[in-house]
Amino acid sequence: QVVVPEEVFFTIAAAGMLENLLVLIAVIRNKNLHLPMYFFICSLAVSDMLGSLYKTLENIFIILCKIGYLTPRGDFEKKLDDAMDSMFILSLLGSIFSLLAIAADRYITIFYALRYHNIMTLKRALVILAIIWTFCAGSSIAIALFSYEAATVIPFTILFPLMMFFILCLYVHMFLLARSHAKRIASLPTSTVHQRTNMKGAITLTIFLGVFLCCWAPFVLHILLARFCPHNPYCACYMSIFHVNGTLIMCNAIIDPMIFAFRSPELWSTFKKMFCC
Repeated sequence: QVVVPEEVFFTIAAAGMLENLLVLIAVIRNKNLHLPMYFFICSLAVSDMLGSLYKTLENIFIILCKIGYLTPRGDFEKKLDDAMDSMFILSLLGSIFSLLAIAADRYITIFYALRYHNIMTLKRALVILAIIWTFCAGSSIAIALFSYEAATVIPFTILFPLMMFFILCLYVHMFLLARSHAKRIASLPTSTVHQRTNMKGAITLTIFLGVFLCCWAPFVLHILLARFCPHNPYCACYMSIFHVNGTLIMCNAIIDPMIFAFRSPELWSTFKKMFCC
């Protein structure tokens, strides 16, 4: 087993939860950030916090089992394990659907710029978030209860190829948009500025998706291998880096807020005001 030092593990987890908490506080305090896009970003921040919290609790659970305070096969431990599995699934599904909501918001901004404020109102954004988290919570509980069935692994095998396909579609849309607008509105400075802003939002979304896949895909692959080929020597070799894959999940919680801060001037300004009083 490739073991990550506990000090490094808990430091990364604490940093990820703190950064995402700062994002939530910044959006709440700055009324200029009370927009659908930033609410969807807050939803992603909550998902990242749940991912870091899940890995932290799981690591504590493993440590307590090793020193003898908990028994791996007890009823209480099984319920605790199911609860942590539910938290993991909730974090994964919450991240996926939050990214899809951000993508939909960016899509409307780019292709329906003049009607954006009529289509994506604050009330609709809150309703969308309520539906997303209700669905994710129900799905996480159901999947955790039936985690020993092979059918529960199907969502993991389907969602990630869909995300890759979505990234490809996003790049195609960006290319087509840049090509068509370059011919039509090159002579209009204000429209060009607006186009660049929309393209910046699309690029930010692409970075989100790329980071998400790089950080979550290895751990989901570990789950698939543990379910379908636990005794295969090649699978066992890959599963030996379980702790490294778990650390990548928490690194995602650290990277996402950095993307928010560096690519959003309003959010960066809010951070500076918070730290500088």
